[in-house]
Amino acid sequence: MADVTSAFTGKIPEHYDRYLAALLFEPYAEDLVGRLSMHDGTRILEVACGTGIVTRRLVDKLAGRGTIIATDVNEAMFAHARKGLPRRGDATWRHADGTSLPFETRSFDTVVCQFGMMFFSDKAAGAREALRVLRPGGLYIFNVWDSLDVNPVQRITHETVAGFFPTNPPTFYTVPCSYHDVPTIEGLLHDAGFDSIRVERVAKDGRSGSAADAAIGLIQGNPIFAEIMQRRPEALPEIQAAVATRLARELGDQPLRAPLRALVATARRPQ
Repeated sequence: MADVTSAFTGKIPEHYDRYLAALLFEPYAEDLVGRLSMHDGTRILEVACGTGIVTRRLVDKLAGRGTIIATDVNEAMFAHARKGLPRRGDATWRHADGTSLPFETRSFDTVVCQFGMMFFSDKAAGAREALRVLRPGGLYIFNVWDSLDVNPVQRITHETVAGFFPTNPPTFYTVPCSYHDVPTIEGLLHDAGFDSIRVERVAKDGRSGSAADAAIGLIQGNPIFAEIMQRRPEALPEIQAAVATRLARELGDQPLRAPLRALVATARRPQ
């Protein structure tokens, strides 16, 4: 998938935010923001803000003591994020590519990115840009998904969808779960010029009100929806029902509880 970020269009952002936030993203947003120390005048850059799940938590934690600039390259996700967070003096929005940031050198205390690095076409450029815009001693923090093998929600969806396509199956879920080798991530940050590098695996639990709700998000809340519609649009209801059935069988129903695993990386720009 050459440019997966451009496929987050139409109603995908709405389904993503409504059905996947608590299931996949809120547990790690809480973890990411909980690791940050803030002070009066703090300047935070969020890269790949998506629908604003982390942005909302950043605004609440900063509580008017500094500024946040939330960025994303995808217009549809960006628009949904702005609707979900009323204008606040400490949060502004900017359309920007994480691999080519339109900001001055040494202008932020912290750069945050939740589940965006996996989609960067040039991950090294993304790391170098984060270093460039950070002030000396500034923190770069991001997370990425661990492998499909240890994330059953994504694995179940990927396998179930693939079963409907004997040839040329949709491959979206292999992308977000493709960047999880610790030495590779450490090397990327070292080569970009960071120090105090740490990469750790973090387990969390996600939840959904029902397996059916989870299936809506997992099928209609990301670009696998477009892959299905390009191949067999008439099969969408059957595919979604099959995902819901297997999720309920393996992870429970009303509520569905899902074990999750991701990697959290932190690094600092040298003083």
